Amino acid sequence: MKRIVVLAAGLLLAASSAFAQLGTTSPTGTLALNVGAEAGLVVNSATTTLTESGSGANFQPYTGTTSLTYYIRTSSSGTGTIGLRVSTDFGPAGGPSVGTPPTTGDALTYVPTISSPGTAAAGQTASTGSTLTPVANFGNNAHSTYAGNSASVAWSLTNDPLYAVGAYTATITYTISAT
Repeated sequence: MKRIVVLAAGLLLAASSAFAQLGTTSPTGTLALNVGAEAGLVVNSATTTLTESGSGANFQPYTGTTSLTYYIRTSSSGTGTIGLRVSTDFGPAGGPSVGTPPTTGDALTYVPTISSPGTAAAGQTASTGSTLTPVANFGNNAHSTYAGNSASVAWSLTNDPLYAVGAYTATITYTISAT
C-alpha cells in the first residue's frame, strides 16, 4: 500500500511538472492592424427651410443654409470629395423645379463653405439625376478631428412669379468619399 501511495505521488508530481513545461508565465501575442482611408458625413439640418431674402423688394430669392459635419482620413497618395445632387425634384407640380424650371434661368444654386482640411468648391448650380456637383475636395493625408469638422451649403432659389402658391419639397443626396 505504501508503494502505491508513493507511486501515485510520484506520478502526480511528474504530471504537474510536465504541465508547467508546456507554457510560460508571461506569454505574448501580436495585434495587427491596417488603417485605411475612410469618410463619413452627417447632415445636421434634416430640413432646411428656404425663405425669401431681403425686405422691401418683391421676388427676392429664397435662401437657407444646410449645416454638415464631416469625418475624413485620406492616404498619403489619396484624395477625397463631398458632392451633392437633387435626388427628388421639387414637388408637387406647379412650383419650382430644378430639372424643368418654369422659366429659363430659374435655378437652385449653392455656395459651400468648409473648415480645414477641406477646400470648398466654387458656387454651383444644383442638378437632378445621378450627376454629383462638387461641394468640397480633400488632398493627400487629410484628417478631420475625431469629433468631426464643419461644413455648410448656402442655398439660393430663384423666386419666379410663375410658381403656384403652396409648399414644396426637394430631396438632396450628399456623398462623401476618400481614398
